[in-house]
Parts: sequence; structure tokens; C-alpha cells
Amino acid sequence: MAEKAKVKVKKELQPHHIVLRPLVTEKGMHKATRFNAYAFEVNRMATKDDIRRAIEKLFDVKVVSVNTQNRVGKPRRTRYSSGYTKAWKKAIVKLDPEHRISFF
Repeated sequence: MAEKAKVKVKKELQPHHIVLRPLVTEKGMHKATRFNAYAFEVNRMATKDDIRRAIEKLFDVKVVSVNTQNRVGKPRRTRYSSGYTKAWKKAIVKLDPEHRISFF
């Protein structure tokens, strides 16, 4: 009998499902003005190639590199219970020098 091969099927994400929100912080704005690098919260299933394609399509820019970080949820306490905030993925996207993204 022939064994069935297990095939992993990756769900196809649309660009607006990959990039959840820009991270507009003081440190992020410094990186944007100085190094032309922008930070985004992205879907945890997205790969670097997915993130590159989504940023290029949504903002019409040329991406040079993508760095990602998996951020662990922090412990939080309320009155009688404790828990964790959700884990999330952060992407720092460096753009070509002639392209910029304006959030304001």
C-alpha cells in the first residue's frame, strides 16, 4: 500500500492581513529619520518574504531588508488573577534611500 505524503499547506495572507499596524514610537521615529527603517506589528504567521511583498504593495516603496522579532507576552496582574499579554511579531523594514513612508 502506498503511504500518503503529508503536505503542509500554508494559508495565503493578503497584505492588509500581514501588516497589522505601524509602531509609532519615539525610538521608531528616530530610526525612520536616521536610517530609513520603519517598525510594524505583523501577523505571527508571516515570513520575511510575505512582509516584504506586503509593505511594497501597501506603501508603494522598495524594501531593502526585513528583520523580525518574536515578542513574548508580559506577565500582568489584576486584583485576584494573573495572566500574560499576547505574544506578537515585530518587523523592522529598511527602505531604499529614495523612498519614504509618511504616517502623519
